[in-house]
Amino acid sequence: MEYEEVISRLTGLGSEHNRAGQARYGIRPARGLGVSVADLRRLAKEIKVDHDLALRLWDSGLHEARILASMIADPARVTPETMDAWVAQFDAWDIVDQFCQNLFRRLPCAYSKVAKYCARPEEYVKRTGFALLASLAMHDRSPAASQLLARSLEVVARHGDDDRTYVRKAVSWALRQMGKRRPELRDAAVATARALGAGGGRAGRWIQADVERELCPKDAGTQDR
Repeated sequence: MEYEEVISRLTGLGSEHNRAGQARYGIRPARGLGVSVADLRRLAKEIKVDHDLALRLWDSGLHEARILASMIADPARVTPETMDAWVAQFDAWDIVDQFCQNLFRRLPCAYSKVAKYCARPEEYVKRTGFALLASLAMHDRSPAASQLLARSLEVVARHGDDDRTYVRKAVSWALRQMGKRRPELRDAAVATARALGAGGGRAGRWIQADVERELCPKDAGTQDR
């Protein structure tokens, strides 16, 4: 499918109603069309993998075109430098999550980027680190996955106490996915959440409560959220 046709299709699928709905969930990109993720996935199935088209869609600056790029890009052609350049321009939590789930988790550098991005100060860059960790916990079935995820808990413990909404929610998401998808890491994930809670910060207490509610509901307390 040609670039011009894709942009035309996206424009036709967009709506002010969808844009208003996105805004209610905190999705306010600089250039949004209001296209649903379901429509983007249907379009991606038509296009299949087309890395050159993905690069052009990213360069368009359109929010939904960039999300579509994450669905059709070739992981084998995404360099660590390209990944960094894209992450630096993320401007909404949904584009973070879509890139992590559709593309970044498939890259050989994924775990090293978790450590890098979680330590960064920018809200959406930092969310990328924790959202990528959640995606890896959900999908990585490699023999080394459990060991790599366990090591990443040290990163969560160091950088997870962040009270910005989209960061702390991603921290909790990562810990909950580890505990649910990896039984062998459940106790370690809960312990990490409790360590964050014991640190005294509001974000740490919120994360602890959120993780305990899902992973050990019988023990969940009433921490200040």
